[in-house]
Amino acid sequence: MLGRQVKNMKEVDARGLSCPEPLMLTAEALKNANGPIKVLVSEPHQKTNIEKFAKDKGKKATSTEKGSEFEIVIE
Repeated sequence: MLGRQVKNMKEVDARGLSCPEPLMLTAEALKNANGPIKVLVSEPHQKTNIEKFAKDKGKKATSTEKGSEFEIVIE
């Protein structure tokens, strides 16, 4: 498992998806989340886009890189 684990954290697995799908899935998850969410992506530009999106929404995004994949926890 990448990064930290929070009980009942919603996870968005967007690995292998093309833009804008990871961002759209993240936006939907944030809209329905009762707590932090974890987003998994496989491309650096997707990580950057999701971090910017989270910041624009007033959220904190913490990223962890594991090999060629990224985990972003949005709180």
